Formats: sequence, C-alpha cells, structure tokens
Amino acid sequence: MPRPNPTVSPISRLRALLTALALAGTVGSPGAAGTEASPPARPDLRGTPAGEARVIVKFRSTRSVNALSAAAAATASADIAPRRAQALGQRTGLRLSDGPAVSADTQVIRATGLSSASLMRALAADPQVEYVVEDRRRRAHAAAVSDPLFTGGASVSPAAGQWYLQAPNAVLVSSVNAESAWALTTGRADVVVAVLDSGVRFNHPDLDGKLLAGYDFVSEAVTSNDGDGRDANPTDPGDWITASEDASSPTFAGCGVQDSAWHGTQVAGLVGAATNNASGMAGIGRHVRVLPVRVLGKCGGYDADIVAGMRWAGGLRVSGVPDNPTPARVINLSLGEVGSCVPGTDPTRPGIARLYLDAINELRQAGVVIVASAGNDNGEVNLPGNCAGVIAVGGLRHAGDKSGFSSLGAEVSIAAPAGNCVNETGECLYPVLSTTNTGTTGPACPSYTTGSGTAGLGTSFSAPLVSGTVALMLSAQPTLTPSRALELLQSTARAFPARPAGATAPACSTDTRVSQIECHCTTSTCGAGMLDAGAAVRAAVGTSLVARLGDGSTRIALNGNTTLDASGSRPGTGRTLTGYQWRITDGAALAGFSGSTTGSVALLGALGSGLATVELTVTDSSGATSRSAAVLRTGPAPAAVCGPDANDAVASDGGGGAMNGGWLAGLAAVVALLAWSRRRAGSAVH
Repeated sequence: MPRPNPTVSPISRLRALLTALALAGTVGSPGAAGTEASPPARPDLRGTPAGEARVIVKFRSTRSVNALSAAAAATASADIAPRRAQALGQRTGLRLSDGPAVSADTQVIRATGLSSASLMRALAADPQVEYVVEDRRRRAHAAAVSDPLFTGGASVSPAAGQWYLQAPNAVLVSSVNAESAWALTTGRADVVVAVLDSGVRFNHPDLDGKLLAGYDFVSEAVTSNDGDGRDANPTDPGDWITASEDASSPTFAGCGVQDSAWHGTQVAGLVGAATNNASGMAGIGRHVRVLPVRVLGKCGGYDADIVAGMRWAGGLRVSGVPDNPTPARVINLSLGEVGSCVPGTDPTRPGIARLYLDAINELRQAGVVIVASAGNDNGEVNLPGNCAGVIAVGGLRHAGDKSGFSSLGAEVSIAAPAGNCVNETGECLYPVLSTTNTGTTGPACPSYTTGSGTAGLGTSFSAPLVSGTVALMLSAQPTLTPSRALELLQSTARAFPARPAGATAPACSTDTRVSQIECHCTTSTCGAGMLDAGAAVRAAVGTSLVARLGDGSTRIALNGNTTLDASGSRPGTGRTLTGYQWRITDGAALAGFSGSTTGSVALLGALGSGLATVELTVTDSSGATSRSAAVLRTGPAPAAVCGPDANDAVASDGGGGAMNGGWLAGLAAVVALLAWSRRRAGSAVH
C-alpha cells in the first residue's frame, strides 16, 4: 500500500541522503548542494495490513450486481453506500466484506486469510466485474500586503520570509511573482480550491474565514485516528506513529516512527491563508477559499478514499456521502506514490490507472482543474501526478535549478519553488513557510513553519502555488477550461536558467534511473518552465472585464472601518467602466457601509464580531458585468487556541481519538522544542 504520509520530524532525523526515497512534501533540515536537505526517507509500504486483502472493484452493472428489482432500483437512494460483498461472495465462494464506496458502481471489497493478489484473481473472473485493483496507500509529497511574514526580515524565521511569492530577481530566480497577479485580481470567495490531504486545523488564526466545511473520507477508524471513519469533520487529529506501532502494529508496522505533520494545514495556508490582515503570512489565492477534504491519516491514505475524495470535491456523486454544497474548481493533490498511470503498463495493478483516469476525466468534463505534486523521489513522476489530464508540478530551488529531491520527467507540466537550504549549518535559508501546528502527536498550538526544525521542503508545497494561481486565473476568467488553464500556465512560464558555461552539474536527464540531485532543468524534465503567476493571470484576463476587490485590510476592528477599492478593475478592451455596486451577501448584522455603495470606493465598518462576505459587481460600457467577493473578519482577531478544540472528534471509548495522552505530551513538547531550537541556533547539525 503506497502510503501518503506527511511528517514533521526533529531536525536531527532529516539528514537522510537523497539517494534514499524521500517522503513527499514534508519538512527538512539545512543542507548544501550535494547533501541537500530533503523530506525524510520512507519505507517501501506496498503491501496491505497483515492478514487483510483489500481491493477496489468496478462492477459492470450496479443493478445486476445488487440484484435489485426494477421497482427497488428506481427507489434506491443514491446516498446509500453499495453493499455488494455478500452477493459477490456467494458467486465466488469467498467470505467477503464491504468497504467504502468510490462511486455508484465502484467500491472496496475486503477479505481475510488470503493475499490481495489471490483475491484480485478470483474477483476478476466474475462476469459482473469490470476490473479489480489492489487498494494501496499513497503518501503526501510532504500589491504589497500587510502580513509580516510575507516580506521577512531579521526578526522572523526564515529571514527570507515568503520569498517564493515575491517578484523574481537575480537571487530569487524561481519566485512566482504573486504581487503582479494580485494587481489584476485578489481572487473571489466563490472560487474554491479543494485540498485533498490530512485535514486541517480549523483553529489556526491565519485560516480564519478561509475554510469551508469539507469532509473526511478516511474510511478506517484506526487510520483516521479520530475514532471513526468517513464523516463531515475533516479536522486533522495528528498522524504520529510510535516506535511500538512501527515495530508491531498490524496496520502501521514498517511505516516509520514520525511526529504529526499537519501537512494539510501547511498546504491550505499556501493556497488561501488570510491575507492583508497585518498578521502571519499571505496565501497566494488571496480571497479564494479552501475546501478541506481529508483523505490521509496515519501512515497515509488508500486509493479508494483518495479517488472518492476527488470525485466529491469536484461535485460528483459518491454513494453513502451527502452531495458537496460547495464544489471546487481546482483540486490540489500534494500526495502520491511511484506507479504508472497508463492502462496496461503495470502488470501488478492493471486497473489502477483506469480508477484514477475515470475520475479525472469526469472531473475535467465538469470543468475542474486537477493539480498534483510530481513527487520527491528524485526519480519518475508519481501517480496520480503522472496521469493524463493532471497538472504535475516539479520542485525548484530558489536559484531556479531542480530541487534535489524533486521527481522529474516528461509528465511534469510546470515547476515552482519547493524549498531549499543552501547552507549546511544554521537556519535553512529558503524553505517554504506556511501555517502549521506545534504538536508532535495531537494538536498543540497554531504556528508557522520556520527555517529551523520545521523547515518546509517538498513538491507538496510547489503544487499549491500552482493551484492558487489557477484559482486566481478562474477568478478573473471563470469560463477557463482545464485544458486552457494548462495552456496558459505553460505558455507564460519563465524559461529555466541557462546552464552556465563550465558548470559541473549536468542538464537534467529523462533517464530517471540515474540519481539527479544536482542538475539543471530542461523542458523535457521539469515542465514548460518556472511558474509566473502574474503572467498567467494576465493571459487569463486577456481582453475581458475583471472586477478587482481591493481591501485596506481584511480584518476590521470593532467600530472601525476599512476602505474597499474597485479602481483596479479593468474594463473589456475598447470599453470603459460605467458602474459599481457593493453589497453584503452574508453577515449583514456584522458590517455596514458608510456612504455610497455605487462608487469605485466604499467604506465598510464593523458593527459586530464575526465573518462578513462582501460582493463587488462592476459594469462596463457594453453592459457586461463581472463580480468579485471577499470574506472579512469584523471585530477582534481570533485567539490562537492551543490543544484540541470543538472540531476535534473524540471516540467515546477513548481509543483513536484526537484527545488522548498524546496531545498532552505534545503540549509539553512545545516547551522542549523552543529550548531545543535555541540550542540548535549555534550548533551544526549533520
């Protein structure tokens, strides 16, 4: 079972050489070229938990498999999960049990006492089965704004701040030029990016007002670690693995000892952290919102849960799960595992490509853009990033060459910063800073990754920069198709730096059997070029009318006010702006306008404490209209609450829940971590 498993480990564990397979999208310690810091090494986990066979079955006919009468089929609820194991077991003579649904005609089937390979052979022979594939796990690929971490400085860590969002220069070659994009659009609150990951910490102050309700698709309670299976609560309870579990657990043996990663919280912050609120960091998507879809738990997540989560995120029906009220236009998958996505090329799992491709094709037909990290194996692009129709994102160092750990190959669509350290001692200089939590087991305190023990490195963090950029493109041009979005990303990408004369590092090669820790990117190995968010959004705008909602601040003190400005809106080519309309669409009791609501500038005051949604509509001389919307915090900023909160599920028997002895230990670990960080500042770590 490939296991997507984000990890945030003590810095002493992060000196693994890049010749080992690197866990995708986690954190790392400083390193120089040749011994570059990377996400920690991962074990090979391509089996299933001891004693269990778990496969995904696609049936040819839902009606015939369930043996429903015509009347029963007509009245059967689409919300009821399929239960086909009994009938299938009677036909095959096997003792089978039902697992979670993937779609109306696809579900997980379990058995004990035989291998997954034997179960697949037996079920594949059934005439009502279209295909069957082992259900494996995948790993996570671990205008000026007022946010202090955006610009960095000597008083913050890393000192480079959010270097990856800034305008590129001779040093920060791979920076994505976010401010140029924000000059055209600050995003729209009704454009949704689904983050399929480990869940989120809803109580992080810099995610305030930016998270939609979401859903938890982790179907097994032991993996979910929150006391149950699929439910409407995508809170991340932590995904730590103890030495005892790693040594002898039927489910987690061989997964590797690790601290909780809070990986989904990091990815969510990169896409949509509250921006221009004079606190913390900026999210590249500004006003876009994040839909947390939990598909990863302890030691990763199963293919069936990931694909079901993809379908639901994009507004497709998943049996047994309520429909998604806020479908995403963009799906971010910062996860994966080595494997082919070309049907018929993987003899060990002949149906896995079809499982992913079926979902991808349906989602693209629905207008959903799918973005995935390429992987951190320093080898071939991982699945699902290598699937046709997916925008696969490779990782870059700040200087524009390939991050040593980044996977590469022809399937990479584009490249974006993945973090790197340069130095062997002291703080990591160029990590990808984001929102996180200080807990090593259960949740402790909301925080940010830094340049020390929590330095963010991995293509997991490259992908959300692209996802957020696509969300800005869709905010400016809602009619963009997935194919057109990719075309514009690639055509506006900046060229990779030329390989210097006399350079010892070679050009990157398509031969992924060769370790390529040091190589210079080419368009055949790292995608079309380096992400340029500003150029991509400008290309998406084209000649169209675009409403730009500028804000003096996204946080309004009680009885205070902020200025909202639409003067940055752009009319269609050859036209002029003729009208503005401001209105509050949610939270009208919390905020109110002072003065005109039909001018290019409006003054909004805070009347109470909470979240208010403001909408701007602009009209040009052709009569065309364009909208934008933003969620603003009125009243005091939310407090940074440590430990579990109301969103944390607690098992009634105390087993598997987020609130247990582990989180108490995590609180104590915060104090130790602070002291350890101070000691580390003057010492070398190897």
